[in-house]
Amino acid sequence: MIQDIAPHTFKNEYTPSAPKGSDYVIVVDDRKILLKEHADGRLMLPTVSDLLRDSGLLSSPAASASEAAAAPSSVPAARFTSDKAAPDTHSLPLTYLFSIDEECFFFYPGAPAARSPYQYVNEMALRELEHDYLSFGAATAVQLAQWYTLHHFCGKCGVATVHSTTERAVICPKCGHIYYPRISPVVIIAITDRDRILLTKYSRKGTKRHSLVAGFVEIGETLEDAVRRETMEEVGLRVKNIRYIESQPWAFSSSLISGFAAEVDGDPTVHLNTDGKGELASAEWIPRDELACEDHSVSLTWDMIGKFRRQEL
Repeated sequence: MIQDIAPHTFKNEYTPSAPKGSDYVIVVDDRKILLKEHADGRLMLPTVSDLLRDSGLLSSPAASASEAAAAPSSVPAARFTSDKAAPDTHSLPLTYLFSIDEECFFFYPGAPAARSPYQYVNEMALRELEHDYLSFGAATAVQLAQWYTLHHFCGKCGVATVHSTTERAVICPKCGHIYYPRISPVVIIAITDRDRILLTKYSRKGTKRHSLVAGFVEIGETLEDAVRRETMEEVGLRVKNIRYIESQPWAFSSSLISGFAAEVDGDPTVHLNTDGKGELASAEWIPRDELACEDHSVSLTWDMIGKFRRQEL
């Protein structure tokens, strides 16, 4: 799955360090991320050195008060340097995120306009980066970057927040409220009926791949309760023998996904969208020997479908 990056090591301890030229920089514009296209067409994450060297290709607006507040005190909030002969890594307003092996990931606040060879692409394109560990690192970095972007100001009193110097958090200097990265719990369910598994398709535009019944955990319910509720709401089925299988951090929705297997309890007739929300376009029972591989196992969904196909579920 996307988080399985061995032999590389993901280090999420909050140990800020000064940026190096080879470190990666995450620049986001809503749900898009800035990538650099190499001569051979490959899209790569820009490094600190890239942004310093190519500063003329990125036109950055004047820093807003919120962007200035987002810049950590250890790195001056200056703009892109134009000194190509002697680039200074400390001239970028970078926020430390984490590291993989010895390479750090930093967040650059603001969304400068991009010109060739830079371009903004949908964050889901990160799944196709050349190196798997960079796909995971970039997606996780985007999750944190978007969280920082949404927490420039205190939701309680409206004052600009500041970064904690001891942990991954932002703090309101007026009321003292502390904000931590949001992680939303999700359940995903492989519902089976003997040698069949229930595959679904979402109704949103652009959906091509099949999926499994899934949904966010609501307040006051257990993971198992969420399994039962989501199954009834989406496909109108009762389930039994609920078993935990595995979990996955999924940065694209700021989620921690818990995967479960469950057997249909009683009538297997599907009744779509009993909650009236219309989230699913279809749901159908697929025999084990007719399962096609629509996606690689970067996602928990297709890892679990693969386990069912191999009779490991």
